Parts: sequence; C-alpha cells; structure tokens
Amino acid sequence: MGVIGLDKIKTLQRNPANIRNLCILAHVDHGKTTLADCLVANNGIISSRLAGKLRYLDSREDEQVRGITMKSSAISLHYSTGNQEYLLNLIDSPGHVDFSSEVSTAVRLCDGAIVVVDAVEGVCPQTQAVLRQAWLENVRPVLVINKMDRLIMELKLTALEAYTHLQKILGQVNAVTGTLFTSKVLEERAEKVKEEVHRDKDPSGDQVYDWSAGLEDADDSHLYFSPDQGNVVFASAIDGWGFSIQHFAHIYSQRMGIRTEVLLKTLWGDFYLDTKIQRIMKGAQTKGKKPLFVQLVLDNIWSLYDAVVTRRDKQKVEKVMTSLGIKVMTRDLRHSDPKVLLFAICNQWLPVSKAVLSMVCEKLPSPLEMAAEKVEKLMSVRTRRFDSLPERTQELKTAFLQCSSEINAPVIIFVSKMFAVDTKTLPQKRQRPLNQEEIAQRREVARQRHAEKLAAESLERATQSATMTSLPLKPEEEEEQKEVFIAFARIYSGTVKKGQRVFVLGPKYDPAQGLSLLPEGCSASDCIQEVPHLSCCTVENLYLLMGRELEELEEIPAGNVMGIGGLEDCVLKTATLSASPACSPFTPLYFEAAPIVRVAVEPKHPSEMPKLVSGMRLLNQADPCAEVLIQETGEHVLVTAGEVHLQRCLDDLRERFAKIEISVSKPIIPFRETVVRPPKVDMVNEELGKQQKVAVIHQVKKELPQGRSSDYQHVDPDGLVTLTTPNRLATVCVRAIPLPQEVTVLLERNSELIRALELMNSSLREGRAMDINFRILETIAELKDHLQSLLQERKWRNAVERIWAFGPRRYGPNILLNSIKDYSRPSVWQCLEWRHSNDQVRAPASPLRDFDNSIVSGFQLATLSGPMCEEPLMGVCFSVERWDVESVPFSQNSDTLKEDSVSPEALRDVSSHGNSVDATTERKMDASSVDCYGPVSGQLIAAMKEACRYAFQAQPQRLMAAMYTCEIMATAEVLGRVYGVLGKREGRVLHEEMKEGTDMFIITAVLPVAESFGFADEIRKRTSGLASPQLVFSHWEVISSDPYWVPTTEEEYLHFGEKADSVNQALKYMNAVRRRKGLFVEEKIVEHAEKQRTLGKNK
Repeated sequence: MGVIGLDKIKTLQRNPANIRNLCILAHVDHGKTTLADCLVANNGIISSRLAGKLRYLDSREDEQVRGITMKSSAISLHYSTGNQEYLLNLIDSPGHVDFSSEVSTAVRLCDGAIVVVDAVEGVCPQTQAVLRQAWLENVRPVLVINKMDRLIMELKLTALEAYTHLQKILGQVNAVTGTLFTSKVLEERAEKVKEEVHRDKDPSGDQVYDWSAGLEDADDSHLYFSPDQGNVVFASAIDGWGFSIQHFAHIYSQRMGIRTEVLLKTLWGDFYLDTKIQRIMKGAQTKGKKPLFVQLVLDNIWSLYDAVVTRRDKQKVEKVMTSLGIKVMTRDLRHSDPKVLLFAICNQWLPVSKAVLSMVCEKLPSPLEMAAEKVEKLMSVRTRRFDSLPERTQELKTAFLQCSSEINAPVIIFVSKMFAVDTKTLPQKRQRPLNQEEIAQRREVARQRHAEKLAAESLERATQSATMTSLPLKPEEEEEQKEVFIAFARIYSGTVKKGQRVFVLGPKYDPAQGLSLLPEGCSASDCIQEVPHLSCCTVENLYLLMGRELEELEEIPAGNVMGIGGLEDCVLKTATLSASPACSPFTPLYFEAAPIVRVAVEPKHPSEMPKLVSGMRLLNQADPCAEVLIQETGEHVLVTAGEVHLQRCLDDLRERFAKIEISVSKPIIPFRETVVRPPKVDMVNEELGKQQKVAVIHQVKKELPQGRSSDYQHVDPDGLVTLTTPNRLATVCVRAIPLPQEVTVLLERNSELIRALELMNSSLREGRAMDINFRILETIAELKDHLQSLLQERKWRNAVERIWAFGPRRYGPNILLNSIKDYSRPSVWQCLEWRHSNDQVRAPASPLRDFDNSIVSGFQLATLSGPMCEEPLMGVCFSVERWDVESVPFSQNSDTLKEDSVSPEALRDVSSHGNSVDATTERKMDASSVDCYGPVSGQLIAAMKEACRYAFQAQPQRLMAAMYTCEIMATAEVLGRVYGVLGKREGRVLHEEMKEGTDMFIITAVLPVAESFGFADEIRKRTSGLASPQLVFSHWEVISSDPYWVPTTEEEYLHFGEKADSVNQALKYMNAVRRRKGLFVEEKIVEHAEKQRTLGKNK
C-alpha cells in the first residue's frame, strides 16, 4: 500500500470531520486520469515519473488501449497539511458520453467534485453535463483548469493573451453554474407562490402581486469559481505542476512586504503593480499595464518553458534552479527530452498534488457538513415530499446530519453499482509475505514430504520386479475462474461490521407499510414476515477500495466509501441498505444518456445457450446502464448507450461472463410510426388537388385483407373508418388525427407522471383507498393545463376533458379520444377532483359502458405495433366517433359462458350497473344461437385494433427516426471533410462557432441513430484524428419522405420517371425493419443479372 499503512487509514476513517469524499469530473480527454495519477503518486503508491503514463486507475485492458476511462474507480489517499491529517476517498469517473451512467454512480456517493477543464478547449458538452449532474446531487465543485502547457506550446500565446483566455473559460464555467442556480431559484419561487395562493385564498380581499423573481435576495456568492476564493487551480498535470493564487500570495507577501490578504484580493483581477511607488493599483486594462497575475505568476512560468523546452538554455536553467532552491538529478539534466527536466523542476517548485489536495481539504465539505436539503432530496423517493413520510423515517434525517459511528446509530448504506472482480484479486486469495515462523514451519513440512517421497521410491523399487502397475496420479482440480460482485457503496450513518444482517430496501419500498406490518423493534437478524420490496441480507465482506487492489476490513464507520461482498443475490444494480425498516429507499440515479443501441446476441454453438443466459444476467448486474431483454421472438437483446459502450459490453460477455463465442446481429434500430397533415404541394412543389386523397384512400382499400368481405369495413373520403365485428354485434368508427409536435414532446417527457395518473385512476375505479400525494396531483394539474394551452384549435375543443386513454402501455405519446355523443365516461383526470377533498377515496359515480376496457385494449395493441413495420406509434390521436353494441347472446352452457361469452371486464361492468350476473346466466338460449366467433370482448378488441390501423393508413404515413445530437470539435483545415461525412450519413448541421482564441470550431449537428454506426471511426480517419464526435440521444424526428410515394401527377412522372426508382430513405429504413421482423417486403429481385437477353437471340 505504499508509504501509508492500513492501520493509519483505519484510524483516519473514525474522524469524519477530516474525511473528503470526492470525484473527478470532466469531458473526455481533459486529463482526469492523469490528474488522478499525480494525486496517487503523492501517496507513494506509484512513481511520480509514471504519473500520466501509467493511468493507474484505468485497470481494464481496453481502457489502456483506447486511452479513455470506462468505469468509476475509487482509491483512498492520505494527505497531511500542518497538524491536520485527511483521508480522501477519490473516485475517478469517465468523460465519454457513453459511460455517463458511471458518472452518476460516482457523484451520488460524494460530497464534492473536482471539475477539470481543458485550457484550450474550454467548456465542452460533457463538461456542462457533469456540472448539471453535480448540481442535481447537491455536490460542491472546485475547478482545475488543466493542460496549461498547451497555451504555451501549441497555441503560442503570450502570458497576457493566456490571461484573457483563462478569464473567458472561467466566464463559460460560471455561466453554466449561473443557469442552474437561476432555474432552481425560479422553481422555488413558483412553488412558494403556489403555496401562498392556496393558503391565503380570499375572494373578497385585495390581491397583492409580488413581481420579484427572488434572484435579488438569493445568495450565490459561494457558487461561482474565482481564483481569489481559492476554488480554482491552474495546472498542467502531464508536466507535474499546478498552483492556486494562495501559493503565490504567500511567496510574494514575504518578498514584497505586502499583506497576504491584499495579494489574495488583487492577484486575480484588473490590478497592476506600480513599480515606482511600490503599490498595487486598479485599472490595468485602461492604463495598458500588465495585470498582477501576468506579471507575478504567468511570466515566470512562460520564461521557465522558454528556457527549458524552447531554447534549452542551460545557464538560464541553472540560474532559475538556484533562485528557486531546487536540486535536480544529473540524469534529468542530461536527458535528451527537455520535458523530463521540466517535470523534475516543476514537480518540486509547484507540485500539482499539493495545490489540488490543499484546495480539496479547504473548500470541499466533510460528511458532517451534509446539507439538510440533500438528505431530504435523497429520501423523497417517487415524488413523495419529505414531510409526508412517517415520523420515524423523518427522524433518520438527524442520523444523516450527525454522521455518527456510535453503536446505537442506525446503519444506512447506499449501493450505487455492482462491479465484478476476478476471484484471484480478492485479499483472501492474494499471496501475502510470510514471517519467520511461517517460513520455518513450511520448511519442516517440505522436509517431511521429501522423506516420505524417498521412502516411497525405495518401496517401489523393491516391488517393481513383482508388479509393473503404477498408481494413477490424482489430477489437481483447477479452480474455475469466477467473477465475484462487489457493491460500490457509501455508509451515511452507524458502523457496518462483517457478518452483520441488514434490510435491503427496494426502490418501491414504502416505510409506512413496512412499519405497519413489522413488529415494534424488529431487526434484520429476526425472522421477518413477508413485506413488499423488503428483504434481508448478510454483509459477508468489507473492503477498502484502493484502485486496482482491495484491502479487507472488519468494520467501517460512517462517512466512508467502501466495497461490500456477498450482496450479488440481493442487489441487482443499486439498493439502499439499512438496519432500520423505517428508512426510505434513496431516489434513483439520474442518467444523462439513455440506452438506445440494441443488438440481438446468440451463441455460435446452440448447446452453450445456458452459458449465454447466465453471462447476460451477470453483465446486466455489472453495468449500471446496460439492459438485457428477451423479446417475444425469443431473441436475447442487449441495450447499450452507444457504440463504444456496446463494444465494451460484448467484450465483457465474451471474455469475462459467458466465456463463449457469440454471434451478434446488426444493431436493431428503433423507429416510430406517425401520421402527418396532408401535404399541400407534391414532390415537384406543385399544388395538390384532390387526387392525393383519392390515391391514399385507393391505396388503403387495396391493402385491406383479402379474406374479409368489404361489408365489415368502410373508409370515408375524409379518413373516417367504420368497422363491424364478424358477429355483427358491434360497430366502431375511428378517425386518426396527427397530434401537434409540442403535445407529443410533452407526453413523452411526462410518461412517468401519466403512469402515476393511470395508477390513481385504477385505484379509484376499484374503490381502493390510497395515499394520494398532493404534490403529484399539482403536477398532474399543471400537465392538464399545459395540454389545454397547446390544444387551442377548433378541432381540439374540449379534447383534454375527453381523453379516454394514453398509449401504448397506458402512458405513451398517443391519445384515444372519446367523441361519442351519447357516452360521457369518467375523465382520465378524475383523480384531480379529490385534490381539495379530505374524504376517503371512493368509486366514481359515473358508470362505464360494457366492454369499455375492450376499446382501450384494442387501442393499446394498435399503438404498440403500427401497420408500416410493426413499430410503436407516436404523436397520433384516435378519435372514436361511434360505438354501437347490440344485445349480447349468451351460451346455454354455463362453462361456455364463463370461458367464451363474457370477459371479466364485462362482468365487472355489468355488476357496476346493478344487474345480477346470476340472473344473466339464467337466460336460456338455443344452442344454434351460440356466438361461434368467440367472446364479444375479444372480437371488439380485434375490431378496434384493425379500425385504428385502417384509420392510420387513411392518413399520410411517416416514419420517425431516433436522432443523436452530435458535437464535433475540429480545426479549420478539416472542416470540409467533417461536413462531407455528415452529409453522407443524412446528418444536418444546426450551427457552428469558432472558439475564441483558438483555431477550433464547434459543430452542432443532428444525426440519425441508424446512420451513426462507424461514424466516429470514419470521421477520425477522414480528419486524421483532428475531429472527435460526441453522440447523445436527443429526440425523435419525422422523416419527411413518404415511404409509399408513387408518382401521381404529370409533373412527377416527367421529373421522376414512371418507376420513380430514386433512393427513398424512409422506404429503405421501413423495408430493413420489415425484413428483420420476417414481414413481407415488396421489392424486385434481379436474378442472373450477368446474362444478357436480346431480341435476336436468348442466351
């Protein structure tokens, strides 16, 4: 463990005031792991010469090959300053957007963060993302501006130009922080106003409006990064130097006789040193003077680089070393690479580890300083307010804030992820050095074995003449290499011990329900009864995380980051562990990038399928973001966040978890199907008449199934579809209407809220009492108001009140609208009626019609798989304009009645009307009148589904493609090649801007996910590595081309020809999906293309 022993760390763990839990956050390639190497080298774990080259915390082989971090790794470091000793639990996190889920797991366990920004590139997309993640988790950041050497060696800036450039970078970072702070203040202000309105509602009194936004009163002085506040370090981690202005303030206060406090305020800013009067004056820019920061700090660093690297002036280097009091080894002075000498000088003069660690210990909070707001946010799961939790749960807030390690303090642990390690790397399996007694004991055992071996050989020689048989050697059983899962966790309260029993709280665990079901004073060691989403487990092992190594511990007190062994059977990815059942599960992690890339996986040898299933289960547990699905077709599908993430998961599956050869399909691209308004112009920009609608309706009729009679369905010219069930007992009329884009986006963004709305409605329908959270009801009311404001046109009059259901899966971005004149069913917003009522929830008075659920089920099926290529629908409203059901014939046989004639929904609906089911079953009918087509509800579901599909086809159909937002940083000389690659892959450039002070351009574009595979590699090859893209899933976008388009007007025939065989992008995507799903694809296949057939002679 280097210079610091395990006993020392155990001692430091018991003093939470001197513990700092922090992570390193940055954009990819901004120098996080190099900085981490410098901090690790400060503890003597690795050589300082290898810092930046070894990448100690990148323990995976593919991390070293690619040169990027792919997982969060933790290490415990010791730092002493003055008479204080600190324990730093440092977590290095990835910067690549595909692994942003690993950033989320790291940020949750920390109180502070080091945000690293490249001095040349400045604030990049992922920098903004990590700042947002840190803000959401109430983590306090400090700033390190890294790669300062690039300003000198690459951009060739002068010290004054570099100072101006650094000011702009600080402004960019502070602008991001300011935006986050402003949005938070405005949200709090809006909530406060709402509460005041509800509390002081007095119709007779005068209303006084306060127009202030609350920003004037809010204190944001501690939020921003400024060198004079001590939360900014300027560094070049690869060259081993870094400093804060405090360091130079102490140096110059002794030399110049100026007080340190004055220098701290003036070293950064528009101040200069007047050499004549030896005073610091303001107004350097207006008077054309060098700012103090340039004069006293940057000029010295620039002159050092000039002497050591540029000119290689040995005399000046010796002079500098003498003035600084630095001694360098002779081999460093004679080294051919000037960077070696530079590192040796800078590492002694301005050690980056000292600057960063001093800032961390001074500016970042300890576990004792955890904000009460953060605790409430952690415990308020599933949009429940903290004050609505049980009293015993709210009392645990004190345990969080005290961070006590006493025996009576409740143990509270959060597991942010599970990671797999090889069994051989565990401390129990590791070979340890032997002491003298153990060596002597093993020597004696070896002597005895040798004597026994000699005796056996002599006996064998004596009996060799009599028998020639030899004893078979006992084969050594090779221990199978197994992957063991370790939980990456932090303890917030109490002391966890090896072998201790704790509760595992699932994400849906309700502490109020748990406390009511469990006996008073129940602990995890007791044999507890079944409680939903609550289980027990034993903490088998406790580990100190030391980068590539693990150290075993017997107990760990509160405030520390740790590893826990033996939880793989109880915890899938994340969990909350507690010794008290009153504890609430923590809020789920926030993931910046959603998994979107899917592939189907199968073993090359079918007999190895069990190994694949087991391997995919392990992969699902080991990766926070990866998802494993089994589709209806039986395919095993792996869902990942991007191409690099996919490659890592497949490598893990092959080499670590399944250990078999696998076949991987081409990526399964998700699409959505939608309808649009009829276009006003054709493909050659000529105005359309009625021929377009006629062509569409003709096409729909042509696509109707051949087996059914046209008596069952009818399509009106305006797109209204009328469909009758085969037994002619029910008729539905459905029309498909495209939803406005803003409504679709709103529904998609609020899918979780719509799901909560559906749960409340189902409870109301069934008459079950439930704890309704008024905060959720307020959010639902806001959603309803927002929908009404977006649906203001005449055709959408009262549409929000008439919403029947959302779909697919009852919370998707499609709407079923009740436009039936004589049917007023309960609204989906019925739960809002109980917002101001204190009565118990009761069943609604307005009844549902028979088979109401069948209509909803048909709509759900139709929206789940559309007619184009069986992909889900998006942004479609189905308006039911007529629904007639005749009297239902019942079977004479009671068994047939139960199984075929009446659905459970119908039985419930009939009973809600007050009719007796027993009385219904007593009706006797002739056997010949039995409904031979099956249950009415089933036929109605099928009829509704088909009616929705035909109504969809009666409108102009379009595919919707998943789109990435693509951020590319490139130099001016390769800009044209970047545009060429984007154009080839159907990309669209949104805007480009040049970063001030550099020759770098930032290009923002959108790119279809379907065209993104191999994009990063191609763009690097075409630009010789000078451009690197970052792809993040953004939105769904309608593909403008009609997949079913054929020339219909004379102008189109002239322009496109009779075949119109130019590439139709939407048709290409649609056929690819249909082909993958085994659906019929209409295409011409050319056979024997090399043979030429002529009129004269057939060959």
